Amino acid sequence: MRRWIPFLKNHPEVAVVRLQGAIGASGRGSLSDRSVASLLEKAFKRKPDAVALEINSPGGSPVQSALIGARIRRLAEENDVPVFAFVEDVAASGGYWLASAADEIIADSCSILGSIGVISSGFGAHVFLQRQGFERRVHTAGKSKSMMDPFKPETEEDVARLNKLLGELHEQFIAQVRERRGDKLADNPDLFTGEVWIGQSAVEQGLADGVGHLVPTMKDRFGDKVQLRRLEQKKPLLPRIGIQAMQGAITEVEERALFARFGL
Repeated sequence: MRRWIPFLKNHPEVAVVRLQGAIGASGRGSLSDRSVASLLEKAFKRKPDAVALEINSPGGSPVQSALIGARIRRLAEENDVPVFAFVEDVAASGGYWLASAADEIIADSCSILGSIGVISSGFGAHVFLQRQGFERRVHTAGKSKSMMDPFKPETEEDVARLNKLLGELHEQFIAQVRERRGDKLADNPDLFTGEVWIGQSAVEQGLADGVGHLVPTMKDRFGDKVQLRRLEQKKPLLPRIGIQAMQGAITEVEERALFARFGL
């Protein structure tokens, strides 16, 4: 109640939200717009002096990254609250998209930032099927419906179509970073090639504003008496069973594969 008594001096308050893990649609990945929506809404609701985002994400879905980033910006502007992003191990690809939604980005000296690009990966199993004597029968209405089917040979037309899609997504990513980072960005032709940078090097490229950590940075900005209010996602009382447990295991494997791309 102290915060609402007008004749008592209130200490500055910073709401802290952790954004940890791969980014994917609901049920695939630790982070999605749906999974973090209520947490972000609560963070801004009491109109703190600032919101701090603890980010540790190797990326994932470009759509979910855009939705979360847009939600952060909307809430920040509606409530006139500055947002600080603190990068831990990695803010790469979609993880960097989330960081770019902040007004300032602070990284550890060993943090990995960047990977501003788009990737599509899969496999081809048509030779294996042929060797095993399998005949796969696919019927479509629409010549592009079976594009990049892993059980049929890759075609130049399909690859060209996929590259066009990836290029359009890449341009959206670049536009987001340019809009948010503006003149801070270095004039470096490798900036949007999917390259990554570490700590101070990321600062020199304009991908981050400084090297530091959450508590000392917030104390430096708001004083030693600043109060950090951490918001956590509620966990289910009972462990998931059956198919949900299997989905969780698959998600964990996929997430570990994404982190492994950066040696983590």
